[in-house]
Amino acid sequence: MVSKFGLQRRRSKMRALVTAAEAYPTLERAFLTAETEIWASFRIFDLSTKLRSLEARAIGDSWFELMVHTLQRGVAVHMVITDFDPVAWAEGHRSTWRSMRQFAAAADLAGPDARLRITPAMHPARTSFLLRLAFWPMIMKKLVGTTKTLNAMSPDRRETALRELPGLRQWIILRDDGKVRPRYGSVPPLCPATHHQKLAVFDRQHLYIGGLDLNERRYDTPRHDRDSASTWHDVQIMIDGPVVAEAQAHLESFLDVTAGRAEPVAQKRLLRTISKPRTGVAASIGPKTVCHEILSAHEMLARRSSDLIYIETQFFRDRKLARTLADIGRSKPKLQIILILPGAPEDVAFDGNSGHDARFGEFLQGQALRILQRGFGKRLFIGAAAQAKEGNQTGGNGRHLLADAPIIYIHAKVAVFDDTAAIVSSANLNGRSLKWDTEAGVILDAAPDVVALRRKLMAHWLPDGAGPAFFDRTAAVARWRGLALSNAQRRPSDRQGFVLPYDIKASESFGQAVPFVPEELV
Repeated sequence: MVSKFGLQRRRSKMRALVTAAEAYPTLERAFLTAETEIWASFRIFDLSTKLRSLEARAIGDSWFELMVHTLQRGVAVHMVITDFDPVAWAEGHRSTWRSMRQFAAAADLAGPDARLRITPAMHPARTSFLLRLAFWPMIMKKLVGTTKTLNAMSPDRRETALRELPGLRQWIILRDDGKVRPRYGSVPPLCPATHHQKLAVFDRQHLYIGGLDLNERRYDTPRHDRDSASTWHDVQIMIDGPVVAEAQAHLESFLDVTAGRAEPVAQKRLLRTISKPRTGVAASIGPKTVCHEILSAHEMLARRSSDLIYIETQFFRDRKLARTLADIGRSKPKLQIILILPGAPEDVAFDGNSGHDARFGEFLQGQALRILQRGFGKRLFIGAAAQAKEGNQTGGNGRHLLADAPIIYIHAKVAVFDDTAAIVSSANLNGRSLKWDTEAGVILDAAPDVVALRRKLMAHWLPDGAGPAFFDRTAAVARWRGLALSNAQRRPSDRQGFVLPYDIKASESFGQAVPFVPEELV
């Protein structure tokens, strides 16, 4: 064994799935062919999502029908879906309980022999009472906003919404007229961390893992020709081999580990971020990190790289990781990095979020990218992606466009180190994913798999027929930068591929430091 993280040199069967157009049919077929049991944990798993594979569509139109079919076949389904802070994010909490109702209905239709165990799991860490008192005005502002939304609904819709918001009920008061108001004398708990992982194990033989949850919003194709706000680039893998047993053990134990009832089981191939509640601390915002294997693996593999690190991530905000990579870059003058990011965060680009959370995240990312630039100079290319068409210049804050074109939203979490190793996970490169949230990923160390993954990811963004230099580990950075700069000078309809330079100045001008708030919060 080369390290505690794996690099076992034992080949596992692996298939890379880029965008939901590839991933969702694969997941559907895995449910169809499962024989005895399925264990899974997702942040979002919406059974109203449409089925895409021909095999699944022979059963029905949506995942609801597929779940009924799976349970009727006698397959045991053990599913954890993330629950969210009902005050801080009421819509997320409601989405979880809407899914719970879907699963309950599926089990009811499947019959009395259906073997379904569905768990809505909120991370057990809580912000301490003293800090909740300090945040009380912001908590009440959220609660007031939620009650206003509820009161604007018709009575029937409000009744349905309240059924799907069980965690909110104790923090509001139902008035005689059927409307609601905040319980102003209360200090609701704050849940700073979540279970962010996305993985499933089938019959203890196959593992589906990466950054993609299941709902209609996340469906996109490699063409990315939908409306910009509906684009979604993500990466999953389906893999067999020794890592499957480790993923199974993790799925069976992580709720106990995050609750502080058990210690994490030692792993060699599966990478995790796990945290648990802090104890004996009067003033704490977030949880205590139990293991940060995903962060450590990125640092370890970067130190072992000699030519090229290729990264796709939703966020690059961890300044400590940026400093580590920059130091490695200064010590290895031939090492280069290609870093692909979304042109802007989803809520900033498409929802117009200009709150402190959005600005703090962009502030951290701007700083992290500048640190990386100082360490690598011209050996670093930071790119983003946009559609080959003119965007609507009116409305919003302009972050939905990059070089006059609608952005393609990137949610992938993958890093490839030379042609020797790769990490595919649910974790972004920010403090939240690397220290607080529950995350899971794998190291790939078979050279054929690593090379195939890197080429597939690169080809996804490049124009058809891109030459060998775009894939060459020593020449790629210069070629990608040249293509991106050339595209930026062209009209969107005349561009080649999707690649454009990432606009760091846009992040910096939007970003804002927020004193006394830990980086892990965003």
